[in-house]
Amino acid sequence: MDKPVLKDSMRLFEQLGRVKSRSMFGGFGIFIEDTMFALVVNDKLHIRADSITVKKFKQQGYQPYVYKKRGHPVVTKYYALPDDWYGQPELTLSEAKNSLEIAKKEKASQASAKPDRLKDLPNLRLATERMLKKAGIDSVSTLEQKGAVEAYKAIQQSHSSDIGLELLWALEGAIKGTHWSVVPQERREELSGRLR
Repeated sequence: MDKPVLKDSMRLFEQLGRVKSRSMFGGFGIFIEDTMFALVVNDKLHIRADSITVKKFKQQGYQPYVYKKRGHPVVTKYYALPDDWYGQPELTLSEAKNSLEIAKKEKASQASAKPDRLKDLPNLRLATERMLKKAGIDSVSTLEQKGAVEAYKAIQQSHSSDIGLELLWALEGAIKGTHWSVVPQERREELSGRLR
């Protein structure tokens, strides 16, 4: 469905660095290194906005991508470029470069403002915090020191029920400050291999 738009945009964005894509939000997130700055969904290229570029995009008539989560609409920070974006590669590349800088800054500020409580880390809830505490991991720094694999093993040992591998990805994402779904497949295989 989104493949031609995805291929064309990735080819253009190669000029910004090592480009890759991953399934996200019902489409494909476009990353440079590990920073997502664009999204291809519904045959449209969307790029990330901040409070400044959002105003500009709205004035130009760009629409944000909206998806449904548990029946409720979620408005993303990704705005659809006009369908003729590939006819204006310099302009599109300039917008994408700005979008990448925005995404990098947001990522850096999120990393420096790590929460104090385990439940406030990405992917973790109060129930997960309780599981970690029961396993002897009672702080963000302890979780970071132990790492995802050791924390997962500790939870397995302190809980009678089966613990799914999704928790391992969630812990890895929590430590890295990202959503579990962006943990690369190679990293997942490496982590699950260390469980044996």
